[in-house]
Amino acid sequence: MSNETLYERLGGEPAIGAIVSEFYDRVLADDRVNHYFDDVDMADQRSHQTKFLSAVTGGPIRYEGEEMATAHEELAITDAEFEIVATHLDDALREFDVGDADREAVMEAVSGFEGDVVGPPADE
Repeated sequence: MSNETLYERLGGEPAIGAIVSEFYDRVLADDRVNHYFDDVDMADQRSHQTKFLSAVTGGPIRYEGEEMATAHEELAITDAEFEIVATHLDDALREFDVGDADREAVMEAVSGFEGDVVGPPADE
């Protein structure tokens, strides 16, 4: 096994950007969760998510976005919705033939943020 980071094994920023693009195509086509992006600049969102995934996979890109909990606190995302979005990411990784071990490592890194993303309904 080489000493490559997960970021490098995925193909670096260009490959991660392509995965993110596929991921958002899937999310935006899903009526169960696409409403969260109604007023979002998707070019900016795709760039932001590419930087985030690059950072959490060990890339040289520094993530400088809002804290995850702060960015999602007003959205009232449910566990089920988080799972739907995570499944779209998993499917996008599969679309790009990411191997099982690397795909699972990405999903594990992302799942670590579930507690910051999922929140109570806005009226609670």
